[in-house]
Amino acid sequence: MTTMTEASVREFKMPDVGEGLTEAEILKWYVQPGDTVTDGQVVCEVETAKAAVELPIPYDGVVRDLHFPEGTTVDVGTAIIAVDVGGGSAAPAAEQPAAVRPAAAAPAEEPEAAGSGRQPVLVGYGVATSSTRRRPRKGPDVPVQQASTAIQTELNGHAPVAPPAPEAAAPAAPAGTERPLAKPPVRKLAKDLGVDLTTVVPTGPDGIITREDVHAAVAAAVPVVTEPQVAPAPAAVQAPASYDTARETRIPVKGVRKATAAAMVGSAFTAPHVTEFVTVDVTRTMKLVEELKADKEFTGLRVNPLLLIAKALLVAIRRNPDVNASWDEAAQEIVVKHYVNLGIAAATPRGLIVPNIKDAHAKTLPQLAESLGELVATARDGKTSPAAMQGGTVTITNVGVFGVDTGTPILNPGESAILAVGAIKPQPWVHKGKVKPRQVTTLALSFDHRLVDGELGSKVLADVAAILEQPKRLITWA
Repeated sequence: MTTMTEASVREFKMPDVGEGLTEAEILKWYVQPGDTVTDGQVVCEVETAKAAVELPIPYDGVVRDLHFPEGTTVDVGTAIIAVDVGGGSAAPAAEQPAAVRPAAAAPAEEPEAAGSGRQPVLVGYGVATSSTRRRPRKGPDVPVQQASTAIQTELNGHAPVAPPAPEAAAPAAPAGTERPLAKPPVRKLAKDLGVDLTTVVPTGPDGIITREDVHAAVAAAVPVVTEPQVAPAPAAVQAPASYDTARETRIPVKGVRKATAAAMVGSAFTAPHVTEFVTVDVTRTMKLVEELKADKEFTGLRVNPLLLIAKALLVAIRRNPDVNASWDEAAQEIVVKHYVNLGIAAATPRGLIVPNIKDAHAKTLPQLAESLGELVATARDGKTSPAAMQGGTVTITNVGVFGVDTGTPILNPGESAILAVGAIKPQPWVHKGKVKPRQVTTLALSFDHRLVDGELGSKVLADVAAILEQPKRLITWA
């Protein structure tokens, strides 16, 4: 996103990186005034409410000015860097000899050709102006925004809304007849975000799909959640103008912490939470963990109790599929998911995030171990993508790593259940009629009581406990 302030200076604006957010914090600048930059070069790293993202510049030039220092929170659409593109190699068409101009160029296309040779887009690479001209489609034009909304509405599973124009307007091209036009970086972005390019409405020259088009498709696909009406909150108490810095520290609420706070408050006061507990002997599970570590199928993979707990929860969901659902307030429907995107709560230096393993129900135990390892490593490095944190159905939070016995976890917004795992400790336990030291832990399952009754929630928790007590049930029940 750029604007022209002088003949040769372009302003690059803070983009919306596809999450529909309104602001981002500049974490680090990779360039300084006077540095030469090239098209696609990363110039800074910013943190949104959920992830750290690197921003590439979409043209060549020399950095004129950095408008904000590191640590500044900037609204989307605000110019953050000025680049002098006067030294670019692309010459304006008006200054080119007549011999090199397209002979058949239409007068209406000349103003576009007179601009720079690259079309700036929202994030990253621009698209080069093509010399080819595609045949215009027959029929009246359909606004891009209207077409995009209609397509994404159908993708979300809702009936298409009839446009005010005649039904015969803007017929879609038959499926499979044309490969969507997009540059490799745009195709990779679409793949990372899970966007089908055949459903994206192109806005680039000659029907080329741009990065902005892909982000627009993602934004249109995100369901709008209606916030419940609550009583007006009392007036906020303003912080004192001065305070004793030796006795107090004030930390601005922003980034991941701000998003987490909003999500937790929304969940706690929207979904009626119920939490149930069970204490279970997991000695056999711990023995199985040690055996799997020596199995050649798990060579190079991280095997720990969380792996078997995750698998136990997946089997329990398979036996009780109605727990894997969400509440659609607008439609007054319960949406039962026939897939499991398993969220894993991860504590990172930037705060709590919940990335999820897509289609975890379909993975073998070694595949699940690999996915868990990648998820944890990516989260710790602060490289978790926004797409990895969308679409979760159930979540596991392992508070036991902090030595805590259990907790009452709050649901991740849009999900119906979350399992908390406590610390595994040796405790006296009655085993085969005698008191013996056994490995014991406490599980806690919180669920949305609007769609999960006590009976269903109890069955899910009991199944998880039964599997961890007798891991062979992973075979007999699966």
